[in-house]
Amino acid sequence: MADMVRAQYRLLDFMGIQKLYASVGCSMGGMQSLALGILDTERVGRIVSVSGCARSHPYSIAMRHTQRQVLMNDPAWAQTRGNFYDTMPPHQGMKLARQIATITYRSGPEWEKRFGRSRADPSKPPALCPDFLIETYLDHAGEKWCLEYDANSLLYISKAMDLFDLGRTLQDSTAQRRRDNAGRLGDELQRQTLDEACSLALPDQPYEEQESSAEITASASKADIEPMSSGAPPEDLVKGLAPLRDIPTLVLGVASDILFPAWQQREIAETLRKAGNRSVTHVELGEDRSLFGHDTFLLDLEGVGGEIQRFLG
Repeated sequence: MADMVRAQYRLLDFMGIQKLYASVGCSMGGMQSLALGILDTERVGRIVSVSGCARSHPYSIAMRHTQRQVLMNDPAWAQTRGNFYDTMPPHQGMKLARQIATITYRSGPEWEKRFGRSRADPSKPPALCPDFLIETYLDHAGEKWCLEYDANSLLYISKAMDLFDLGRTLQDSTAQRRRDNAGRLGDELQRQTLDEACSLALPDQPYEEQESSAEITASASKADIEPMSSGAPPEDLVKGLAPLRDIPTLVLGVASDILFPAWQQREIAETLRKAGNRSVTHVELGEDRSLFGHDTFLLDLEGVGGEIQRFLG
């Protein structure tokens, strides 16, 4: 994610823009808006983070992992290791990955009102093909999207979201890794060979389910097992967001969002305040105001747009 933000700063440099009045982002953009301010506090006047987070949580990581596995097991991707551009694209894998994603983008209450248990054609006998209205909706969403988006972009962008964590420890380790790689990058590129296996690092031993919470506690650090949705924000995250202490920030969440739950936006606001930011505005749209889930920022112009307009003045 930090590399994406660096690319944005290079674009600003090219355009001759020294400072942004505000960095406004939703979902992954909300993550980037926070990262943008941390990377260079002098170039961002205000931050708006809508339906974002300061660190990805296990549920969202699991859902994106599942999408990637579905995509990478499409023969069109698996047989070419992603170099499918002169052949058939992984159409089916992309379609199914998008269907999984769409389920996380909306909310159950909205679908109850919108689709209920209605079938597309009640006069026909039940079938395993898309039959209920919700099934035809997912089928259409997947079919439309897979023709408009690059499969490898999905893989790398979704992995970048999984790795996102603005805690101080991870920021420091990432910066050190960049420094270590900078000196030897040229030599590595010259002797690098493409391996047939996935280039992502894999553990030496496969994961084994642990029997009890005591065993998990014994093998994990305090930071690893600290509940993400309860209690005070961890000190490591407070240190990570400390550079934003002087930047006015709007954090907006949606109660019906299951992909980026509203507690994640509360965590951002609480962490910023604990880090010394006295100009934090936190807004949470309840289900009485929006049932659109994570996609609320795309659909609720007044609820989201109105809050942003008031914040930006």
